[in-house]
Amino acid sequence: MRRYPPIGDHGLIGDLRTAALVSSEGVLDWYCAPRFDSPSLFASLLDHDRGGRFAVSADAPGAVVRQLYLADTAVLVTRFMTEEGVGEVIDFMPLGEAEAPPDRHRIIRILRVTRGRVRFRIDCRPAFDYGRATHTTDFPAPGTVRFTGPQEAVFLQTAGPVRLTGDGPAGVRGEAELGQDDTAAAVLTVCHDPAAEPPDPPTEADIRRAFRSTYGYWHRWVRRSRYRGRWQQMVNRSAITLKLMTYAPTGAPVAAVTAGLPEQIGGERNWDYRYTWVRDASLSVKALVDLGLDEEADAFRRWLGARVQSGRTVTGEPLQIMYRVDGDPRLDEEVLDHLEGYRGSAPVRIGNGAAEQLQLDIYGEAVFALSQARDLTQLAGYDGWVHLRELLDWLTGHWDRPDEGIWETRGGRRDFTYSRLMCWTAFDRGIRLATELARPADTAAWTAARDAVFQQIVDRGYSPRRGAFVQHFDGDVLDASLLLMPTVGFVSPKERRWLSTLDAIEADLVSDSLVHRYDPRESPDGLRGDEGTFSLCTFLWVSALARAGRLDMARYAFDKMLTYANHVGLFAEEIGPTGEQLGNFPQAFTHLALITAALALDEELDREEHTDR
Repeated sequence: MRRYPPIGDHGLIGDLRTAALVSSEGVLDWYCAPRFDSPSLFASLLDHDRGGRFAVSADAPGAVVRQLYLADTAVLVTRFMTEEGVGEVIDFMPLGEAEAPPDRHRIIRILRVTRGRVRFRIDCRPAFDYGRATHTTDFPAPGTVRFTGPQEAVFLQTAGPVRLTGDGPAGVRGEAELGQDDTAAAVLTVCHDPAAEPPDPPTEADIRRAFRSTYGYWHRWVRRSRYRGRWQQMVNRSAITLKLMTYAPTGAPVAAVTAGLPEQIGGERNWDYRYTWVRDASLSVKALVDLGLDEEADAFRRWLGARVQSGRTVTGEPLQIMYRVDGDPRLDEEVLDHLEGYRGSAPVRIGNGAAEQLQLDIYGEAVFALSQARDLTQLAGYDGWVHLRELLDWLTGHWDRPDEGIWETRGGRRDFTYSRLMCWTAFDRGIRLATELARPADTAAWTAARDAVFQQIVDRGYSPRRGAFVQHFDGDVLDASLLLMPTVGFVSPKERRWLSTLDAIEADLVSDSLVHRYDPRESPDGLRGDEGTFSLCTFLWVSALARAGRLDMARYAFDKMLTYANHVGLFAEEIGPTGEQLGNFPQAFTHLALITAALALDEELDREEHTDR
């Protein structure tokens, strides 16, 4: 077992409330329960010795290992090919079970041999509360282990010929030797009550029923997508990944399921992404609607509307940039000094102090998301319109301020062009909604503000010397966030100033079709070290190229970028110098941008083919 597998060497499973990462060695090395933002039970990805893990793998040194998803599902298969036989571990978190208790979460790990004989080994040692809390271990029944922590009880139960023995006070080990067509299972159940009684022992019929229910759930869900384009497999995988990262009770997606994974190995850029960013989630709405996934889009808009209505923030602004999945605005940042961090990348942070930053772009992204509603009046009613109107009325007097910007830099506030761009978007979409819905609004004030923002961006956000729109006013630094300018309609995708901006971005920020978000040497962000290319920005680059009519370049960049996906089609936040995945994993914004790029490319390629006929 490697101390730290590559970040990208993982598959993702989940139950729409939380999720787990499983390495290609069969090690479950990241899992928080009962929610994405709960303390971890397994976090050996952040500290091999103290983080906790749940490993199920073949006891065969030198085994050839392959990992894959069952097509169009979140059922993960890890195959071990040994000299004696071929074994599989099938991992999933059950879905589609109407009778499943809401206060319990299960991870089912099926052991199966398809050829010869294989000996499996099991190593389970949870570490409650990020490894800060102690727990007790006992065996309340044959084939059942109970780990009791301060707030929950975790049960490991087996089915089939699995032998478990204690391994010190914190964990258990087990083994199972299976012949061809034999199966066994290890089922982990988290109960949010330390005094909970053990669940009924799992039977083969129970496990088969849970598998069929989960398998069927994902196939039914994928069929709801209307995407039938050129990259269906990758788009479906990205859509499933976004679904896995959405907290079903509220409809709020998290930016990533992990915390503390580094943007640079050994560096300090190690953040907690298990929260809902207004920006990321709002921009996902259009992609969801375009795929035909209206239920998910509407669920998030309801969550977003509730944030607009409540106005409850830690900043005193009407909105803040991120919240917990239940809408709680408190995300106090702390450092876990007892964890060494992924490959020594410290500090490990939980919570996120950037929640207290001023980022004016969120108002544009929020209104942009709400404007995508099929029927805004049905979704929010007149009261919802009043809250949106009050938000825009407030923004008319508060948009012209320096802020920290989209990338949450910690180097001081500036007049960021992207922030102004999204303020323009807020007013523009608000005016359209008021007109289309015939709702009362001070559209004269909104129009004046919209036009003032527009003129300010043209006068101060465009550098004649660089021939490009720039990161912040009165400077020459480029920024890949501005690739969204045509998406919101601020510029035509083939306008002269925009085409020259694309040329400048290509010259300064693009490396072998991969895109940096900005150059921290030209625009210090208050943090030490460098970072890799930003996968989100690469897909934004593809979309911008496609809309600009540079289709050969766009398709080449897109196809090349897909080769950087991991072995099961997932992307982290960044791509490092040698092609490795860096940052929190997987990143929702990247998969959203992949879908958007595929849709843009399909549309433009179809238009070109139609023109050529």
